[in-house]
Amino acid sequence: MIRFVHLIVLACVCAGSVSAQPLPNLKHSDARDPFHPIQSWLPTPGVYRTASGAPGPLYWQQRADYAIDITLNDSERSLSGECRITYHNDSPHTLTYVWFQLDQNRFRNDSAAVQSRTAPSLRGKSPFKSVQSLLAQETFDGGYNIDSVTLVDSPKRSSKRSARESESELHHVIVDTMMRVDLPEPLPAGESTTIAIAYHYNIVDATVIRARGGYEHFDEDDNTIYEIAQWFPRVAAYTDYTGWQHDQFLGSGEFTLELGDYKVNITVPADMVVTATGTLSNPQDVLKEEWIERLGSIHENTKPTFIVTPEEAKANETARSSKSSKTKKRSGKQSGKSVETKTWVFNANNVRDFAWAASRKFIWDAMPVQIGDRSVTAMSFYPNEAEPLWSQYSTEAIAHTLEVYGRYTFDYPYDVAISVNGPVYGMEYPMICFNGPRPEDDGSYSKATKYGLISVIIHEVGHNFFPMIVNSDERQWTWMDEGLNTFLQYLAEQEWEEDYPSSRGPAEKIVPYMRGGRQRPIMTGSDEILQFGANAYAKPATALNILRDTILGRERFDFAFREYCRRWKFKRPTPADFFRSMEDAAGTNLDWFWRGWFYSTEHVDIAIDSVELYVIDSGDPDEAHERKRREDDMREDTPSDEFNRNLPRRIEWQPGLKDFYNSPEYDEDKVEESDRKTYQKFLDRLDEDERALLQRTTQFYVLKFINKGGLVMPIPLRVYYADSTQEQMMLPPEIWRYNSKEVKKLLLTEKEIVRVEIDPKREIADTDTANNHWPPKLEPTRFKLFKDEKKKNAMQKARGDDDDDDDDETDSDEDDSDDGDDASDKSEKDSVEKVSKEKGAESETSDSKSSAGKASGTEASDSEASDDKPAKDESARPGKSKPNRKRKSSAADTNAGKSE
Repeated sequence: MIRFVHLIVLACVCAGSVSAQPLPNLKHSDARDPFHPIQSWLPTPGVYRTASGAPGPLYWQQRADYAIDITLNDSERSLSGECRITYHNDSPHTLTYVWFQLDQNRFRNDSAAVQSRTAPSLRGKSPFKSVQSLLAQETFDGGYNIDSVTLVDSPKRSSKRSARESESELHHVIVDTMMRVDLPEPLPAGESTTIAIAYHYNIVDATVIRARGGYEHFDEDDNTIYEIAQWFPRVAAYTDYTGWQHDQFLGSGEFTLELGDYKVNITVPADMVVTATGTLSNPQDVLKEEWIERLGSIHENTKPTFIVTPEEAKANETARSSKSSKTKKRSGKQSGKSVETKTWVFNANNVRDFAWAASRKFIWDAMPVQIGDRSVTAMSFYPNEAEPLWSQYSTEAIAHTLEVYGRYTFDYPYDVAISVNGPVYGMEYPMICFNGPRPEDDGSYSKATKYGLISVIIHEVGHNFFPMIVNSDERQWTWMDEGLNTFLQYLAEQEWEEDYPSSRGPAEKIVPYMRGGRQRPIMTGSDEILQFGANAYAKPATALNILRDTILGRERFDFAFREYCRRWKFKRPTPADFFRSMEDAAGTNLDWFWRGWFYSTEHVDIAIDSVELYVIDSGDPDEAHERKRREDDMREDTPSDEFNRNLPRRIEWQPGLKDFYNSPEYDEDKVEESDRKTYQKFLDRLDEDERALLQRTTQFYVLKFINKGGLVMPIPLRVYYADSTQEQMMLPPEIWRYNSKEVKKLLLTEKEIVRVEIDPKREIADTDTANNHWPPKLEPTRFKLFKDEKKKNAMQKARGDDDDDDDDETDSDEDDSDDGDDASDKSEKDSVEKVSKEKGAESETSDSKSSAGKASGTEASDSEASDDKPAKDESARPGKSKPNRKRKSSAADTNAGKSE
């Protein structure tokens, strides 16, 4: 009997699966059903995650607290230290091992990331930087060196064993970028254990090898900026939906981490300035008195105030350069590294990661930001090479981001938010982010650089909300942090200034990508995405913008989006939780939307196929007769009629051929009295309303729409009338529910329609506007004229003849190879891929490189210099010296427009 019940349950489950993904319907012209529920594609709701999209009553997630001691060796550019992780098993499961992420192992030459990298294009010319990067990877001794892995158990658990056993060496297995640590005893639900890992590794030169953290060296003053990330063994996430998230780090899929508390001791040369996730616990030990005083008074100002002034930063780096130069003369080699050290202590609570930066070159400014009833300190750290751009915009952009994002999600919960300038173009961590744009050596900057800086800071600071707080799984679903964050970035950019040159968000910006090929759905694993920036950033951001402005409306969308954010604050949502939360709070079934935008590669192309006009025929025979007479009178003669008009007719010259039907008394269209009586009898049977309906002049227009792109969307329609008026209407997406290929819509009007247009406001990303008009509208394709010019031949050049038109190609140091990208990729690059942040480029696959090297998040040309820089309020800033603009040429150039 029990077995029989099990079979019934299994049959029901199987039947549900089949019904959720319908089989081809051969009895309908539209075999697909874009409105079929997607519930079978989503995890079954339960006690962990509910059908409404909210966390369930038994929702759980793990936690990991860290105590880290780390030392920076400036001479060898390496790190060494120990990380103690207290792992809390809050799952209902007993664990026998713990997985750790060893992200630095990506830089090993035998790593899966390096070995799976496809070959770049080496045809013709190759950029210096690309080849230098390839060669550097071959020689760089990267990756973790694990010195020891030890169990440091709690007194409660260690009391059962000897002291030696409680601090025993643990067996561990390294699998590429992951490490499994086997526990001596199973870790029951509700208990915790502490593991200590001692390690060291070499820091990567981020100006040569693309990385999410590393160093940048300045030869002119022999100083370095360190941006340190993925620098300690981090516990991999253990979840209810996938168990251990231990997919290898290949470069694109980012990190899935557990929240916890951090205490970090960072030991660096004494003359370096350090900034990090969290708050500084020992300012008296590491900061100068004047810096402490300035930091304590920033709340008196509403603009950024210098904590470390440009002059002080310049003096610090100059003293370092002078000291190193003297040591070189004495020793014949560079060994003038400071032996004095200071230890900076930072504490951070309830964060999922920790990053830091250190340099002698740092200028430091700060300002207060009022968030609810709290004051948050926004801070920026940057060298003189970043001036005057950074002091004007960085900290202000941080403040703006916290204020705008907070309105759409929740109040920023931490005490500080930091932006650091260095070799990494754009990368985010809790409370701190790395951003790369700098002005030219002479202090000037292009429009693209200015807005690139503002955009990348908004984007990276915005990542505090996604995924640092709404803690999604980036290794599987890049769009859940990049896409949502890019959407909010667009909103923040538009609140920065009118006509801000946002590169992502508006529907028309995604059109080149959507109409192109070489795509995979948004719901693709992070490491398998094609055209990373467009897929994971631009497309989901555009989809949400359309959902907000065109489908749900801002009030309903904003409420639903805020509800999702608050439900999953400091928790780990999945795509199903997002989809269900949005539908639950907005009160709308959006299965068709998620299916089309997130699960397919279809695009929007809705065409007007035809327009037909119908009017009511009253049946009045006299009216019909008069209408036919007018139509006959208006009908032009055919050429045959014209030629035949004066032909001699036999009936005219041969008597006896004419009869009644040729006489004036016969009229084929004449209305007979019997016709009038019949019509009157028809009227007598009608009531007053029915008679009035017969007299209506209403015009019935039938519009036929064809869905050429396949993606179901509402139809924004503008109708133009003969009286010069127009009407805007929105046909809902459900109009396609019976047939998603073609549909007819009836419009009733008392006025004559003279023109119809689809999507006049460019709000649904329609990829072909040429078929959006009735009558068809010709859109000209422009061509240019040119004149052939005769070039000098080799003999003429050899004898020195002048040739002003030297067409010899010069070597370019720009990374413009597309590594086999097709035409759609190039179109994508030209219009969409000018981004503020491209993490997928780090993988350096041919696809990743198609999204690398882009300008900064604006469509402005780099050649457009900005001459209208607003004046800064200098009253709150100490005196500024003219900075030394010179820097290592490859430092900023290598990373210009490339973000992580």
